[in-house]
Amino acid sequence: MSTMRSWPGKPYPQGATWDGEGTNFSIFSEHADGVELCLFDDPDDGEPSHVVTLSERTNLNWHCYLPDVRPGQLYGYRVHGPWDPSNGHRFNPNKLLIDPYAKSVAGEITWGDEVFGYAVGEGDLVMDTRDSAGSMPKCVVVDPAFEWAGDRKPDTPWNRTVIYEAHVKGMTKLHPGVPDELKGTYLGMAYEPIIDHLQSLGVTAIELLPVHEFTTDRFLVEKGLTNYWGYNSIAFLSPAARYATLRSRHVLNEFKSMVKAYHRAGIEVILDVVYNHTGEGSHLGPTLSLRGVDNRSYYRLVPGDERHYMDYTGTGNSLNMVHSRTMQLMMDSLRYWALEMHVDGFRFDLAPVLARELHEVNRLGTFFDIIQQDPVLSQVKLIAEPWDLGEGGYMVGDFPVGWAEWNGEYRDAVRSFWRGDPGQLPVMASRLSGSSDIFAASGRNTYASINFVTAHDGYTLADLTAYEHKHNDANGEGNNDGHNHNLSRNWGTEGPTEQVAVNQMRLQMRKNFIATLMFSQGVRMLLGGDEMGRTQGGNNNAYCQDNEISWVDWNLDEDAQELLQFTRRATEIFESHAVLRRRAFFNGNPIAGVGLKDLTWLRPDGSEMGDGDWNDQSNFCFGMLIDGQATDEVDSRGRAAKGDTLLLVLNGGETSRQFTMPAVDRRAGRWEVLLDTARKHQEGNVRQLPGLVVPAHSLSLSRFVGEREVRG
Repeated sequence: MSTMRSWPGKPYPQGATWDGEGTNFSIFSEHADGVELCLFDDPDDGEPSHVVTLSERTNLNWHCYLPDVRPGQLYGYRVHGPWDPSNGHRFNPNKLLIDPYAKSVAGEITWGDEVFGYAVGEGDLVMDTRDSAGSMPKCVVVDPAFEWAGDRKPDTPWNRTVIYEAHVKGMTKLHPGVPDELKGTYLGMAYEPIIDHLQSLGVTAIELLPVHEFTTDRFLVEKGLTNYWGYNSIAFLSPAARYATLRSRHVLNEFKSMVKAYHRAGIEVILDVVYNHTGEGSHLGPTLSLRGVDNRSYYRLVPGDERHYMDYTGTGNSLNMVHSRTMQLMMDSLRYWALEMHVDGFRFDLAPVLARELHEVNRLGTFFDIIQQDPVLSQVKLIAEPWDLGEGGYMVGDFPVGWAEWNGEYRDAVRSFWRGDPGQLPVMASRLSGSSDIFAASGRNTYASINFVTAHDGYTLADLTAYEHKHNDANGEGNNDGHNHNLSRNWGTEGPTEQVAVNQMRLQMRKNFIATLMFSQGVRMLLGGDEMGRTQGGNNNAYCQDNEISWVDWNLDEDAQELLQFTRRATEIFESHAVLRRRAFFNGNPIAGVGLKDLTWLRPDGSEMGDGDWNDQSNFCFGMLIDGQATDEVDSRGRAAKGDTLLLVLNGGETSRQFTMPAVDRRAGRWEVLLDTARKHQEGNVRQLPGLVVPAHSLSLSRFVGEREVRG
């Protein structure tokens, strides 16, 4: 092994930093006794080409500068320190470690007992002395240079945002218009047919399932499965190499090219990020990175029993957000993705974990304070999954100003109403109008609510209308995984059927869900493939299915094509009617100079609903009348947007209802149906006066056309 020049270097920035002449290496470890930097020639190598002992330590960062190291160099760390699991220390220099600040990772874990810090089979207190280097992926020194010229972030206002949740591989793997060499990759996601499809849907932001470098647990690999979703991070600054072409070492450039392409199309890129835990699992998990770098600093340990981990995530560990360096790692990662990778926002998986300072969630805690005062992160889109598995972890509505939240209350109310559960009108009305009962108290607006009916976790929209029981046998857990509270309805039989009436009703219900989502106040989020009837065969927990169960099927039958056209029509209506994208909540008061309330709830006879109507458990039909003057959107010069008066009528009951169209403050005119889920084709320009028939299990949206407009 030849020698290599080594200079002292600097403690910051952490990670491997190429400056055009050489590379600075820096890694934090508070409790380590020594650190070795190992350089490799190939990701599969078990022996390093060079080993450099880091003799410099500043502010708990171990560092050096190697003037002979260039981009593309592979590396990893060995960290020396006490092996004392009972007191939270799990240092084991026999294990090669991924740099917590690695910006690219090459290779994969080859699962074997040697990647565990303890002797498997002898208990986690016994150190394993086997070398793991040959079984570990390697970090890559990167050149951050990229031609961003002309890139402009779309900066779409929240109230105009339409989010499309998608998986990089699942979205592109079966698309006939994506070249084979790009299927399943970042560049495939940036290919024209994918972007054209999203633009045709009016999508303004794509939310990608996790793309931080992640691992697949050993038990899944041994069952022939994989961690498809990616909620198992092992490197918070590195894009997952599995989505690069041929596992290219240019993964950064490919990711950046994708972002640039989306920005050019006017679409923002939001990342689903997992900072609440890592892929190292419980005390019986492998030693891959943070556990071997400084277990006691990076992980939340049980007070008085530091051998074990606090687990608010159900994965075996939780990151220690009380420690300043753990918080620094997360913030440095977020800033890196926002500044260097030009990402527009983040959706935080199990976000309450990040706000647990002692045990309880602190909505005014350090995590929120740091985000709020940060000049970069306070300006991106911030979305919380507002629940975790710990005590008091259900926090819908409890996040501070500046945050939006996945609104699980919206999901449940809309599902319950459309499957025919009685007594749903009061809560359904609140969800349609922006969920002020949840978000107004915290001083936030309608766009604090991320409205969704389906997401990656659970049924697809097609399965929500075709299955009443989960069918997760392919996961290999005896159908015991996944949740049972799906609020679904199969409309006559479980699963696929040739019964025409059942399939017609299922298609109608899918239209109901999509239309309800698009016409509700708040931010709309559509699960990728739902607009085309994507099915997972009733699997509501397809996290380990990297196959046709999860991939989007672009071979569309007649029903799928009709649903796609319907979705496009619904988003067009949303885009062209300002009253559907209010920023402030309705107040139910008359609008000055008009007389009509900004929002009026109507009975089928056209009159305003009263207490008796709201309390009628058998009532399934009602109308939502929004006055056209109730717009609060303005352009960059403060000019108010003008809107149409709209009437949304929902009938969740088993029988058709006659609905009398309301008078609009004695204004002359007539009503025009814009969308009707019970009709196969949406011709538009169908005028109805003085009423309309609303079939069972259907929705209708109409606009009031004033006399002058009619004459014109």
